Amino acid sequence: MTRREVLLYSLFLALLGAGWGITQPLTKIAVSTGYQHFGLVFWQMFIGAVVMAGICLPRGIRLPLHRRALRLYLIIALIGTILPNSASFQAAVHLPSGILSLLLSMVPMWAFPVALALGNDTFQWRRLLGLLSGLVGVLLIVAPGTDLSLDLPVFWIFVGMISGIFYAFEGNFVARWGTEGLSAFQVLWGSSIIGTIIMAPVAWGSGQFIDPRMTYGAPEWSFVATSVIHVFVYAGYVWLVGRAGAVFAVQVSYLVTGFGLIWAKLILSEAYAPLIWGALGAMFLGMYLVQPRPKVVLAQADAIGDTAR
Repeated sequence: MTRREVLLYSLFLALLGAGWGITQPLTKIAVSTGYQHFGLVFWQMFIGAVVMAGICLPRGIRLPLHRRALRLYLIIALIGTILPNSASFQAAVHLPSGILSLLLSMVPMWAFPVALALGNDTFQWRRLLGLLSGLVGVLLIVAPGTDLSLDLPVFWIFVGMISGIFYAFEGNFVARWGTEGLSAFQVLWGSSIIGTIIMAPVAWGSGQFIDPRMTYGAPEWSFVATSVIHVFVYAGYVWLVGRAGAVFAVQVSYLVTGFGLIWAKLILSEAYAPLIWGALGAMFLGMYLVQPRPKVVLAQADAIGDTAR
């Protein structure tokens, strides 16, 4: 890349990080009035399906509906959105937005042991140290006194980590079995449609369905905004991978976490004790150490792109 391209793509990378980072405080606002996770996941997938249709149809992108494609949509919907976001929406009720951003930075570190289990990668001591560094960061978060007002609930810290583990599985699933020749846009669109179909009866049957015929305030508009932002930022991420390469684009994981903390402070006035910043440093070190070989970066980068879903 030329210097001009490096500058352009770096600025675009920062824009993507800022976009994904702001979805965490917006999610915190969205759950502030008692909306339940199944209802939120349904509408998140419905909005995603509509926005993706608006992106794909004008570009002539069609959605394959053969059996193997449908199976892929189902798997990605489950491990990429339905299961992880059901956990993260519940955790968002009990944890500060900035802490959620820190926990999401564990995705690359969880990806390492999952990759070993699936045979996607080989053991490296450097990457084991990266995983341990990330776990040290988690220990600093749950240690007594790291929050300025109240100790953080350990149970919900672990619930918050569930989403990152699922995203790590998603990236490794793609690395191991591929996407049936489908583009990232097709996979995201198809999984959003399948997820909407699955979650409609779940949200309704659980009594968590959210009637859209309501007075829209900050929580409602925040939720709509975070769902739309994700789709457009993810589309931008896919574009950047094609132009600058996956190894360059995957660095957005650092920016998502950093901007998540900044937005939490600006929007929600969150503040943290020094140990939290120590946790951030430990997790950044962990992300650096666990970076995989270039040929598997793209699949794991797709999982990082899904952390704001």
